[in-house]
Amino acid sequence: MPNPITHFEIIGKDAKKLQDFYAQLFGWNVDAANPMNYGIVEAQDGKGTGGGISASPDGSSYVTIYVEVDDLQAYLDKAVSLGAKVVMPITTIPEMVTFAQITDPEGHLIGVMAAETPHA
Repeated sequence: MPNPITHFEIIGKDAKKLQDFYAQLFGWNVDAANPMNYGIVEAQDGKGTGGGISASPDGSSYVTIYVEVDDLQAYLDKAVSLGAKVVMPITTIPEMVTFAQITDPEGHLIGVMAAETPHA
């Protein structure tokens, strides 16, 4: 697969409730011991994709997949040319990830993330 899905997010109103639900349902280890209370889910036994479970700042609920790409701006430009809208410009969380978000022509939220982890 040229651009693999590398991360998912499940976002809702109550982060703790969602984290507990998915941990109990699927046996996931959800680690939210960080300042953002972002529940990190690691891939299991080398299978699947890791992700996160968190609360939305505006109270909305959604699920997003993130696709790894080698040039964020080039993919944003291509997405726009194909009818997408950029809803979050390229953003870096130091020592974690550089990513952006678009909505596809039907309004589905999709994330793209840089192949390399940013440094401080």
